[in-house]
Amino acid sequence: MGITIRPPENVYRKPHELVSSVSYLSAALGTVFLPVPPAAVAVSAPVLLALSALRAKQGLRIRRYRRNLSRLPFYAMTPAQIPVSDKALFLGKGFKWTQTHTQRLLMARLPENEKLLEPGRLYRWARQKETNTPGRSWLTRKTSAQAWWNPVAPLPPVGGKPELHGVEPYESDIWFPLGERVGHTIVLGTTRVGKTRLAEILINQDIMRGDTVITFDPKGDADLMLAMYAAAHKVGRPFYMFHLGFPEQSCRYNPIGDFTRITEVATRIANNLPDEGQSAAFRDFVWRFVNVLGKMMEALSIKPSYILIYRCAVNVDDLAARYFASILEKECPGWETEFEDFELSKAEMQQVGKTGRSIEAVKLSQFLKRKNLNNALSDAVAGILGNERSYFEKLVSSLYPLLEKLTSGKVVELISPDFENLDDTRPIMDWRKVMEQNAVVYVGLDALTDAEVAAAVGNAMFADLTSLAGQIYKHGHGYGQSGATGKRKVAIHADEFNELIGNEFIPMLNKAGGAGYQVTAYTQTWSDVEAKIGSKAKAEQMGGNFNTMIMLRVKLESTAKMLTSQLPDLRVVTGTLVSGAGDIASPEGYEDFTSSNEDRLSSETVPTLMPADLTSLPKGQAFALLEGGNLYKLRLPLPLPDPDNDVPDNLVKMAERMRETVRLSHKPANDEEELFVEGRHYG
Repeated sequence: MGITIRPPENVYRKPHELVSSVSYLSAALGTVFLPVPPAAVAVSAPVLLALSALRAKQGLRIRRYRRNLSRLPFYAMTPAQIPVSDKALFLGKGFKWTQTHTQRLLMARLPENEKLLEPGRLYRWARQKETNTPGRSWLTRKTSAQAWWNPVAPLPPVGGKPELHGVEPYESDIWFPLGERVGHTIVLGTTRVGKTRLAEILINQDIMRGDTVITFDPKGDADLMLAMYAAAHKVGRPFYMFHLGFPEQSCRYNPIGDFTRITEVATRIANNLPDEGQSAAFRDFVWRFVNVLGKMMEALSIKPSYILIYRCAVNVDDLAARYFASILEKECPGWETEFEDFELSKAEMQQVGKTGRSIEAVKLSQFLKRKNLNNALSDAVAGILGNERSYFEKLVSSLYPLLEKLTSGKVVELISPDFENLDDTRPIMDWRKVMEQNAVVYVGLDALTDAEVAAAVGNAMFADLTSLAGQIYKHGHGYGQSGATGKRKVAIHADEFNELIGNEFIPMLNKAGGAGYQVTAYTQTWSDVEAKIGSKAKAEQMGGNFNTMIMLRVKLESTAKMLTSQLPDLRVVTGTLVSGAGDIASPEGYEDFTSSNEDRLSSETVPTLMPADLTSLPKGQAFALLEGGNLYKLRLPLPLPDPDNDVPDNLVKMAERMRETVRLSHKPANDEEELFVEGRHYG
């Protein structure tokens, strides 16, 4: 039994149906105005008009296909126009990619259709005239005008291959079920192709829907911050702004102040140190040292902070003395009198002199041992005191530069807040409070200024959120909060997350979904993730936890293959024109030769998409793997100004300074550039 191969519909031919539509319309008008019996007019005119409408519809469909290969319809939204649903997440306009679209894409790139993908002569003449004319003349102003009457209006500067979206002219809103978001989402795209715009669309919906929203922005996008504030203000949600580059207006936060186990404090600090080669041993030593400090602080009811850890690390003797004294006060009341008569031996005094340690701390340590009140922690502290100070400081030398960076300048006021300073009116933020208030949080880490501090604070925040997720697993969202709280959805958006990831990020992806965490991560290439985390296996482990992938234009083939490798091969139909001629051997015939022409159809297997398709996407367009591997083609709406945007002056001024910091203060030369410059607007 043979397989019948049907020829594919050529949607890129000329719309000949319009000619027949005009003919049917003329015939219908002829029956009306010519001397035709009324009965014949009543029957023939409606039939001819119906045929004219049908052929016009078919012809306009073909014309739309041809037009969309070069210019898509304008698509823009204000924040208020972005649809919000409690069942699904809006992503933009688009369509589900099928075998038909792969076939059409193949046909669009055939040589006979090449002229449809390239601008015409008149268009090229207009662009050349604008380029060669100094300034702007009357003619060039007309040719560059974005108006319906201008046949040579400039195409939007989005680049890429327009045929990737032109293969389907009938778009619809694309929705993503909210139940799939706990499987987390990865957004990939090179610089200035629409990642931030997509983030704005998703974040706006999360805020309007009522989810707790936490956004990490390492580089500091002013428009994103303002959009988040405006959305939170509209629905009456608390808004926290934490920004390392603007400490005067930022709220305060202690990244190591909240934990489930005291060992987390040492982990959050030590994870920012190198762990390759011999550095791993020193990092382990630092972890143990900081862990001992943390345990002593916990025993003394001291809330850890970077500044306190730094002070205690530099002068561990004083902290040790306070810790030993606290044990004695608890276990041996009135110990001071007996301690006054206690003296160290001559050998012990000589050892203290060699190590350079505090006599008071060493004396208290020995007194504890004589009283049999020592424990595992006090023995560990005694071991630290037994090392020569200079030698010990060499072992933990990698710790001091990190803590100095975290405790220098005004940054220390943000990440090591003084709870007793009543004159400081800046609010103090913690994740329990954020979830209790169902607040909106913008975290600007100012990575362009100091990437190491940004990474340390970002990693500590992720670790804090992961620790809180563990508590939510055990006790629910109401644990540790002032009132009864139902299960909340926590939408975490991490822009340029390759700058923030560490070992803390993997357990968040693995396990935090059950606590209501919904992570959406944005990055340029997957190679950035591998380079940051330092292990291809860990990077693959992390990538395997993103069930949803949205890919805008990327530049690396390896990144593009992350999507294309998950797509099946499809069968497409190809046509071949075969012609031939031959002589007639018989002298008795009336024919001298024969000829033949035929179209042969065959099918072949091709990939659904090639990596080159992902590297040539226009700005603001993306492919998305949703719902377990269904492929969708998307385009994002252009942002329009929000007429109800009520932002305080201090945030507006701060946003202007942020734009200057990240070199986004460029003033566009014209309205067109205003629409599309810097990838902020695209179509």
